[in-house]
Amino acid sequence: MIKWLVSVCAVWLATPAFAVEYNRVEPSASKIQFTSRQMGVPVEGAFGKFTAQVSFDPAKPQAARARVEIDMASIDAGSAEANDEVTGKNWFAVKQYPTARFESSSFTPLGGNRYQVAGKLTLRNVTREVSAPFTFRDGRFEGRYVIKRLDFGIGQGVWADVGTVANEVEVRFNFLASPHPLPSR
Repeated sequence: MIKWLVSVCAVWLATPAFAVEYNRVEPSASKIQFTSRQMGVPVEGAFGKFTAQVSFDPAKPQAARARVEIDMASIDAGSAEANDEVTGKNWFAVKQYPTARFESSSFTPLGGNRYQVAGKLTLRNVTREVSAPFTFRDGRFEGRYVIKRLDFGIGQGVWADVGTVANEVEVRFNFLASPHPLPSR
């Protein structure tokens, strides 16, 4: 019995251990959406084009990193008229600022399959710290957070009135990433 146990341990020690890192986001199965309020009525929208790079090992979440770039011209605010308005100079000014960017600075485990990501969000060339709780299950990152649009200069002129369009905008993300084994030793 002892010989068998020693041989099993020897085989186990000689075999490289593998961790799984989720690092390939599948754009067709992922989305970025938002909800704003205009005169108290929720207005839904989404961005159709973005790239996301993640490096996330659930066994080592503190070592994770993420970067997301959004093509601001790909916004769907519900109608062609709304899209023209929000891509203009008073809102996203996409000719001057064609992309928004998020770069993570930390990931914190919250217990179970819950985590918190913090980092810098840049919109209209204004960068602010943001933090978002998310869940991670079977390669899917799903979370939400609220930004204040005026902190980024979004909605200028008559649109700066928060009685017409609320300052708070809820952003939701849902990314599906593929796992890839990595040697852990």
